[in-house]
Amino acid sequence: MGQGLVGAIHGFRETEKSRWSEASRAILQRVQATAFGPGQTLLSSVHVLDLEARGYIKPHVDSIKFCGTTIAGLSLLSPSVMRLVHTQDPGEWLELLLEPGSLYILRGSARYDFSHEILRDEESFFGERRIPRGRRISVICRSLPEGMGPGESGQLPPAC
Repeated sequence: MGQGLVGAIHGFRETEKSRWSEASRAILQRVQATAFGPGQTLLSSVHVLDLEARGYIKPHVDSIKFCGTTIAGLSLLSPSVMRLVHTQDPGEWLELLLEPGSLYILRGSARYDFSHEILRDEESFFGERRIPRGRRISVICRSLPEGMGPGESGQLPPAC
């Protein structure tokens, strides 16, 4: 397990994947149809992030150099809490309970104006309810960054 996104992710493994089984491809097509508009071009590979039970993701806003206008993540295995905090007004925030099988979509203001993070196990509460963390896998689809051609992948950082 390692550290990534310039130290923002702790206790993880990751890969970029472009080949899927037929069943997995059908699920990814549903995710993509739900999260992305008909004119959006997606990055050719899908990011798979495997976060250990004690792993977490610090607050960050994904770089516009490596990720486009929409980021969609399918959460698997363990529930977790994602916190979004407005970058200019930290008093404006919300938390999302990401149950296994849930899909989160960051676009518009949520994509650009809010940092997002996955809380550590000891901080993992949704309201007053304790959400015990286990191993979490997220399958992340991203739209192509502005100005990048469909065949280009650029030097994508881990967990864009």
